[in-house]
Order: sequence, then structure tokens, then C-alpha cells
Amino acid sequence: MDVRLTAEQQQLRDAAAKLADDLGPGSVAELDDAERLARLEKAVDATGFRTLRSDGGSGVEVAIVAEEFARGLVDVPFVGPVLADDLGRRLGRQYSAAVATQGDVDLTKALAGVVESPAELRDLSDDATRWLALALTVTCADLVGAARGTQNLAVEYAKVREQYGATIGSYQAVGHMLAEGLALIEGSISVLRHAAWAVDELPAAEAVEAARVAKIYCARAALTVCETSIQVHGGIGNTWECLAHVYLRRVLAATETWPVKLEELSIGLS
Repeated sequence: MDVRLTAEQQQLRDAAAKLADDLGPGSVAELDDAERLARLEKAVDATGFRTLRSDGGSGVEVAIVAEEFARGLVDVPFVGPVLADDLGRRLGRQYSAAVATQGDVDLTKALAGVVESPAELRDLSDDATRWLALALTVTCADLVGAARGTQNLAVEYAKVREQYGATIGSYQAVGHMLAEGLALIEGSISVLRHAAWAVDELPAAEAVEAARVAKIYCARAALTVCETSIQVHGGIGNTWECLAHVYLRRVLAATETWPVKLEELSIGLS
């Protein structure tokens, strides 16, 4: 497989990133900004990102958008609608997923609209397995995007927060923590890209296996990166005002959606 993005896929990434940067919440307070949410919903709806699959988009392209949306904490539904669109495509009819609320676990409601085991899957055979591969892969993309977002948050904070007359990012201990987080993110990107490619290119059972391996790796890595970000922020990282905890909540919610256990894998993973 060629992990490099095509020119069209890079344009898709840039468009999703710009939307997230322009209209995603820049602070915890903005999560309750109804006007911003309305503009964000209108913008996402206008892009057609939610119907990528029925428009011929690949698993890689769905993952690209999901990753950038998580990085920017886009807080309108995407994962649920895009999976409903894919299920409807496989069934040959329109399908609307029921809204599954996450309570106060994920403040961004990133997984609104997700139904983990739609009854309509009974009407499918091999397609049901491939749909599950896409579902697992999209939640992996959400994990990777959230890890990238909270890593960026920590890096920017380390550049400006001063202690003992120097920015904390200049201290070796903090630098090492951030470097380890970046290494975990790079590894996550690799397994995510493989899983996203496998959705359309490998036999369904192998695609699910690739997605399960990616889910375990990405979930572990994202949690570690989130914990590191909170630690780098120090005391403020444990307060309601810091966005680091919003990324952590998003990671926890994505981890618990289609959870995977090591014993479910046909290969070992240490």
C-alpha cells in the first residue's frame, strides 16, 4: 500500500482542517455558543462530508475528515451520519441512525448518531463485516485527531508558560514528554492509514482485524498523549477552563465505542 495522500486527498484534508480551525471551539466556553454551533452545522452540512461513502469516497477519505474534525474538536455529528450513509449505501436505501447520546462523557458529542449494532446489519453478510471495519477505523481516526489536538495544545502552552525565568518547553523533561507524545501519534497515524486502506482493499475479515489492531494501539496512545498534555499544563490542566480535559473526554468516548480486547485479535500485540 502507498500511504501517501493523493493531491485530492490532501485538498480534502485541508478543507476539513480549515473548517475545524474556523468554527471549532477555541475554548470550553465556546462549546455553549449556539450561534457558532449553528454556523458549524450549516458548514458541515454544505460540504457533503457526511455522504462521502455514497459519493464514492474511500475509507481513507472518511478517516481524513474524522481525524481533522477531532483535532479541531468539531462538535456537530459526523461519525454517526457518515456510518449511516455507508449502511444505507450497502442496503440500497436511505438509513437514519438513531441518536445515541454520550451524556456528559464527551462534551463535543462527537459520537452523536452512532448506533453500534444497527438492526439493519442483519440484512447484510460480508458487507456487515466491512461496515464494522469502517466503524472501527473512523473511531481510530477520532482518537488520532484528538491526540494531535491535545499535543498541539500542550506544545503551544510549553512555548509561553514560564517558570524559573524560562519557558517550560526549554526544560529537557518537558521536551522529552512532548517528544514521546509525538512518537505515539506518528505510530498511530501509521496503523490508522493501514486500517483505512484495508476497509476497501482487503477481504472483510482482514479489514476488521487491521481496524481492531489500530483501535487498541490508537486508544492506548491517545490516552497517554492526553494525560501528558494535562501534566504539561500543570495545575491549570486540571481545571474546567482548560481544553485538555475536553480532548480527554473525547478520547474516552471513542475508546468505549466498539471496544476491542487483546484476546479478540488473531495476532499478538504487546
